[in-house]
Amino acid sequence: MKNMKVKEMTTLGILCAFAIVINLLAIFPLVPAVPWLTYDPKDIIIVIGGFIYGPFASFMMSAICSIIEIMIKGGTVLDVLMDVIATCSFACVAAAIYKKKHTKQGAMLALGAGVICMTIAMVFWNYIVTPIYYGMPREAVVALLLPGIIPFNLLKAGLNAGVTLFLYKSIVTILRSTNLVERHDDQAYQKNSYLIIVGFFIIITSLCIILAMQGII
Repeated sequence: MKNMKVKEMTTLGILCAFAIVINLLAIFPLVPAVPWLTYDPKDIIIVIGGFIYGPFASFMMSAICSIIEIMIKGGTVLDVLMDVIATCSFACVAAAIYKKKHTKQGAMLALGAGVICMTIAMVFWNYIVTPIYYGMPREAVVALLLPGIIPFNLLKAGLNAGVTLFLYKSIVTILRSTNLVERHDDQAYQKNSYLIIVGFFIIITSLCIILAMQGII
């Protein structure tokens, strides 16, 4: 039992470090209407940690990554709070559903629910927090919901869901080969290319929509 705890802490530490690194390297706006909202890929790693160890692991990873990121880049407690809410509404919801339904259908259902929950949660929290943080009237925030805030969160969460489906098996296989993850942790993905194909399709679709919104294609 003690060895399992050490393995879990080691694995989550590695995943947190990876999440922080990629988050510092890949931050960019998605929707022209809300250029201050930027995509970050750390949710991919955080939801993978939750798929392996459960929703509480996603919560811990989210809090740790958000605090370290703010320490590195600068920010406020409000930044940490919004970041944790956004990540947890996606990753914790997905991890909780996947824990109950540990199949390929469960993985897709979990990530789909995470996308919807994150979008709804961030509509609410942007309505509450954005006027305070940016000094905008709430009417202006409401006017930005459909052209900006809603599509941003759908695209961000959708892209992260697609990449998770595409990469999960490979990442868990690597962790399992180093004995950091037990073999039963990825049963839903064993010998299954279907989820990889679905993930690839979601990624390409999301990227095409992003490029179209940016006026590139």
